[in-house]
Amino acid sequence: MTKWVFALLAVPALAIVNVAAGAADPLPYEIIGDGIPAPLTSSAGDPARGRELIVARDSANCVLCHAVPDATIRFAGDVGPSLAGVGQRLTVPQLRLRVVDELRLNPATVMPSYFKVAGLAQVAVPYAGAKRANQLPQGTGKPILSAREVEDIVAWLATLQ
Repeated sequence: MTKWVFALLAVPALAIVNVAAGAADPLPYEIIGDGIPAPLTSSAGDPARGRELIVARDSANCVLCHAVPDATIRFAGDVGPSLAGVGQRLTVPQLRLRVVDELRLNPATVMPSYFKVAGLAQVAVPYAGAKRANQLPQGTGKPILSAREVEDIVAWLATLQ
């Protein structure tokens, strides 16, 4: 039997999270309201490693779309909101959900789901878990960021007051 958890989000939408034991693709985290309250790892994130991931031009590539409050970063994007003061605007659970799966909050976003693997379309082949993206079975893909990397990024974003 499947158990569903319904959580009203800050945006006018209803989140449905399948947390059933034995479900084909249970989420490795629980969404409550507009955040993921529990860390994805057993230890706290490292803000220094999080900053490195944010400013790197590979893996997360956050600076492609977001301005970062760091004078050493030349050429940052403006497609997404500036990250300046994000730790003051959003709670840690809210930051975590936005990094894990911004699509849940804003279906029109261009920001990828960095940790979610199920139910995605147009997945790049290296993350699809198959030779071609259209062969992606539900929940078998590879996340862009590991749970540890998500927690590191969240730890650094929380420092941006």
